[in-house]
Amino acid sequence: MAGTKAGGMKAAATNKAKYGKDFYAKIGQSGGKLGRTGGFYANRDLARMAGAKGGRISRRTKKLDV
Repeated sequence: MAGTKAGGMKAAATNKAKYGKDFYAKIGQSGGKLGRTGGFYANRDLARMAGAKGGRISRRTKKLDV
């Protein structure tokens, strides 16, 4: 049943029975605490330059005026 919706529901029920009703809330909480809002959040100019660079090397094909 692995990979099915029913299997997921069963696994969730098992996890909640083993580790408590707030099992998934704890996982989300620990993940949120690990973040330090770095990267582009800390440097908006860097984000702007990276976005411009990505726009220049776009994989989309150029539309030809016919």
